Amino acid sequence: MIQFSKMHGIGNDFMVVDLVTQQMPLTPRLIQFLAHRNFGVGFDQLLVVEPPSRPDVDFKYRVFNADGSEVEQCGNGARCFAVFVRARGLTRKNILKVETMSGIIELYVFDDGTVRVNMGAPKFAHAQIPVITSSGSSEGQVLSVDLGEAGIVQCRVVNMGNPHAVITVDNVLTAKVQEIGKAVESHAMFPERVNVGFMQVINTKQIRLRVYERGAGETIACGTGACAAAVCGIAQGILSSPVAVQLAGGVLHIQWDKDQDDGAVWMTGPTQTVFEGQIAVEDFLF
Repeated sequence: MIQFSKMHGIGNDFMVVDLVTQQMPLTPRLIQFLAHRNFGVGFDQLLVVEPPSRPDVDFKYRVFNADGSEVEQCGNGARCFAVFVRARGLTRKNILKVETMSGIIELYVFDDGTVRVNMGAPKFAHAQIPVITSSGSSEGQVLSVDLGEAGIVQCRVVNMGNPHAVITVDNVLTAKVQEIGKAVESHAMFPERVNVGFMQVINTKQIRLRVYERGAGETIACGTGACAAAVCGIAQGILSSPVAVQLAGGVLHIQWDKDQDDGAVWMTGPTQTVFEGQIAVEDFLF
């Protein structure tokens, strides 16, 4: 039996598993069954706590999409991760250093349940996103993506621990998130696929956002997507830090001072534990 917590960060929901004190095979087939909302636990992503592989961090943090693919980072998940390890008694620290596929992140847990995350500096070089263009250009945030019959869309690209393409729209409610999001996500320009954000600017301090995520489809909230949208808007000069990002599940606050030495993006938002449970994973291994 595997013990787990079901959690969410403004609606982006997770199954969180402690693999410091437990063992579970992380096969795509098992993850797909656990993610199923009728036959399994149901989640956007599986979050896994593992012992660190280096002495200067507290934990290793892994993220798996509902389709079983492993991804580099998840901002909403990082906040839930921080609350989970404290609730499970794995640490008493309020400040955590955590190892991820995309590098080390810092998490600050407050008494009210909110968590502030140092998401690191955004990456704009095409090789770091990654992006492949016919022009051979290695820089430049603005891309034209040819979707064939669906037309050409303009997007800005950035890596916030995982790859993001941000499209500015007049109204997120009427944006063709499913159609365009799916087409851009798997476009040949993005060899590792890409998360696609649809951003509506309300004013210089506030935006509305919907995100079509790799391996999950549209989610109620996306933390790295909120960071990516805010960063692209600030870099473009149409937003100024800090930015309140309104997603379907709630609000995230993103701060980025691009002129600071480290250029780090900071994300602050709430978490919620929905329930605790246990499941016999061997039942899914057939």
